[in-house]
Amino acid sequence: MEIGKKLKEARINSGLTQEQVAEDIKVTRQTISNWENERSYPDIMNVIDLSNLYSLSLDDLLKGDDKMIEHLEENTNIVKSNRKLIAAIMINVLLVIILVAFNMFLRDNQYYLIGVFCFAIISSAALLYQIIKKL
Repeated sequence: MEIGKKLKEARINSGLTQEQVAEDIKVTRQTISNWENERSYPDIMNVIDLSNLYSLSLDDLLKGDDKMIEHLEENTNIVKSNRKLIAAIMINVLLVIILVAFNMFLRDNQYYLIGVFCFAIISSAALLYQIIKKL
């Protein structure tokens, strides 16, 4: 059985509403609905909270749902996700250096300089977003 069905069944068996579960684990009711309808998955801390709330073992909740296990592996593999982030930062720095070098050859073209500046800001903002998302 997939985790969404297990969560819904456990909630109903516990006599709780989505609103009550959401309050207990400090998420929104829509988040509970998304988990139960398998539009998204809970992170490992929420799985632990749900396991405690429903008095189910983690084994009972997670076994048999390969997609959920894959989701947890991706989100908890810090080394892998940090390597991707470091690679993205290195690529960003390299591209900015290359663009600045090209700018030295095209000093008369102010529009090119504006383009380089915009690219640097947008790519830096995208990286900052990824870093904040990881925290």
